[in-house]
Amino acid sequence: MIYKRSSELFASAQKVIPGGVNSPVRAFKAVGGDPIFIKRAEGAYLYDEDGNKLIDYINSWGPLILGHAHKPVIDAVIDIAKKGTSFGTPTEIETKIAELAVKMVPNIDKIRMVNSGTEATMSAVRLARGFTGKEKIIKFAGCYHGHSDSFLIQAGSGAITFGTPNSPGVTQGTAKDTLLAKYNDLENVKSLIEVNKDEIACIIIEPVPGNMGCIPPDNGFLEGLRELCDDHSILLIFDEVMSGFRLAPGGVQERMGVNADIACFGKVIGGGLPVGAFAARNEIMDYLAPVGPVYQAGTLSGNPLAMAAGLAMLTELDNNRSVFKSIDKKTAYLHEGIEKVLLENNVAHTINRVGSMISIHFGEEPVVDFESAAKSAGNGIFNKFFHGMLENGIYIAPSAFETWFISDALSYEDLDATIETVNKVAKTL
Repeated sequence: MIYKRSSELFASAQKVIPGGVNSPVRAFKAVGGDPIFIKRAEGAYLYDEDGNKLIDYINSWGPLILGHAHKPVIDAVIDIAKKGTSFGTPTEIETKIAELAVKMVPNIDKIRMVNSGTEATMSAVRLARGFTGKEKIIKFAGCYHGHSDSFLIQAGSGAITFGTPNSPGVTQGTAKDTLLAKYNDLENVKSLIEVNKDEIACIIIEPVPGNMGCIPPDNGFLEGLRELCDDHSILLIFDEVMSGFRLAPGGVQERMGVNADIACFGKVIGGGLPVGAFAARNEIMDYLAPVGPVYQAGTLSGNPLAMAAGLAMLTELDNNRSVFKSIDKKTAYLHEGIEKVLLENNVAHTINRVGSMISIHFGEEPVVDFESAAKSAGNGIFNKFFHGMLENGIYIAPSAFETWFISDALSYEDLDATIETVNKVAKTL
């Protein structure tokens, strides 16, 4: 494939944007080469500035469950934009999407809209601290909750890819209040709680991580966290920015039957526009201003464009719940096909999958936590695999620490083409 125009655009971008990108993982630094600049997208496909057509397995990092430029979402945005883009006042559409979200997600009574997943998780932790009167939090190595200071302690995804898991600019005071646990290791969490009794406000977790690749929770792990939180008056926060409204209409809480005290959302809830949200039961949410003492605000929170896109997306998902079975089935088909050709080509690998999230790890050992994910990512095979796929028109995340996201716009012909491409690339690994 030819990427002349993309390379020229990247050279221009680097002069005026740090690293040439507005989010680090886009830079291809982890895999080498120049990033692809996209001109437009439709359905399951991206079309870049050089005219190449790519089958897309990123889908804007998860929200485009129904594919790019989905007509009901686009129509809703166009219609609302004609009436104004932002008012800084309450609007009816905010209540409508809140009512729908509360209906779809278990164990929540109220939801607060914000502008990003980072803002949602940051606000959720502040709320948990205010509600409990405690200051420390537990997070898990490899789970990424955005770039707020409290979370850049062995974060996943780009924070690991670029070699600064403890980012400069994060103070020692902030770092000491963030306790780092090992994913899928209940005993490790218990020991942290034992040492820091009556000091822990919350445990925050990606219940199905997507930022160290997709990693399923072990049987009983999430249930064990729920029990520990109940026993020690700790709030359990599920960061469902990736998994919410994707793994089930009610996210992981519905799919796996484990309730969180606070749930954070993003991506899907905006239909592809910038949005985030956090939600909980009445007694927790009523600690937020203007009702309660915990302050959180945002001029563009609940802006009409994002709310219109999100309402169109959630309405379709709620009315057509067969979509979740469809994308799960397509992901399973892809899994089986890739597994078959990698085995035929004697490529050591582990494929992890939960619903429509899937990732390939190149190594002998199962990938169950950050340590095992990092080990498989460190052998350099993924970089060669990534470029082989890209050269053959398949666009996957440019990092070994990212999950693939399946959209229902993908046809079985697309999936077969992807499996055949994996077969072709596997012969070179």
